[in-house]
Amino acid sequence: MKNIVLLGATGSIGDSCLNVIRQNKEHFHLFGIGLGGNLDKAQQIAKEFSPKHIFVAESHIDKSHDLLKSYPNILNTEDELQGLIQDPSVDIIISAISGFAGLKASYFAIDAGKTILIANKESIVAAGDILMPLAKTKNSEIIPVDSEHNAIYQCFPPHIDLKEISKIMITASGGPFRKKTFKELSGVTLQDALKHPTWSMGTKITIDSATLVNKCLELIEAHYLFQIPESKIEIVVHPQSIIHSMVTFIDGSTIAQMSNPNMEVPIANALGLDQRLPINFEAINFSGLNLSFEPIPDGREIIFEIAREVCNKKGNLGVIFNASNELAVDAFITKKIDFLAIYKVIQRTFDHFSCSKVSTLEDIFEYDKQARIQAEKVIKSLH
Repeated sequence: MKNIVLLGATGSIGDSCLNVIRQNKEHFHLFGIGLGGNLDKAQQIAKEFSPKHIFVAESHIDKSHDLLKSYPNILNTEDELQGLIQDPSVDIIISAISGFAGLKASYFAIDAGKTILIANKESIVAAGDILMPLAKTKNSEIIPVDSEHNAIYQCFPPHIDLKEISKIMITASGGPFRKKTFKELSGVTLQDALKHPTWSMGTKITIDSATLVNKCLELIEAHYLFQIPESKIEIVVHPQSIIHSMVTFIDGSTIAQMSNPNMEVPIANALGLDQRLPINFEAINFSGLNLSFEPIPDGREIIFEIAREVCNKKGNLGVIFNASNELAVDAFITKKIDFLAIYKVIQRTFDHFSCSKVSTLEDIFEYDKQARIQAEKVIKSLH
């Protein structure tokens, strides 16, 4: 029986994780959960799974809520979060926290040598230079939960020599605007951007999918997780979202991972560690299958050029790219800027900084702060 701490338990990835655990109760115990402000949902989870510990971000504590009355020992400080993550009883940490906010949790897990299932790509993008060497030193296993990176993980044979890899291809659905020209994006609304054709996800990641910035983040994450040069990573639009990634080897063989769009599939693979876990899934109808592939739509190339620069130069550039995007997406959601301005905010903020080495987590947080200040200036200039 593995003890699990699920962070981001009330989000869409959290839902999928709970479904996998629900279907494999004999293997897993939900030891603890972490969440932001959705106390109603947390109460439902607590009633069903009876976790020993519940972490609620301090800013979301509501002492009048029934959850806090029925669970008097709610954790809410950073030290308590660290204690939960690093508890010797805990076998697996699942980080399903959205955005840069998940970085500290990832660091705590890796620093304790835990097995971490990571759906929080932003922490790898922002702090890959810190987290990946730390994982090696602490013997922490990082298993990706994102469908694309988990697909790569599945396609890699054990003890792979990276010299045998010719190319990794990450697929993108293309989002809701793949058939629109870049100019046509100027008139799209928030409601338009949230209509994802194949996946049901949280607001931030759905906007990232619409801009294709999500694929830039995934490119950087793949570079760090698999130690693959960016020149060997390609992004291709695959509207059906059946093939999640492909790996081509130097002998010409290509291995692809396929499944219908369902986050429970990569989560089950990651949670199974060395074994396959049974889950309910919709089988692919191969007789009716029609797979197509397209290049990245015109006009979006600039953000991929920035992402590749992050891979090649590293240092503070990942945190700047991520912070500028988070601010831009938030500004779009709150109607401060239009959709196309997201690209302008990222590019102008990124161009403002030169590449610098990062040595500590404090460096990451300082550059994140500086990048957000600069992005806010750019946003105000675009009003």
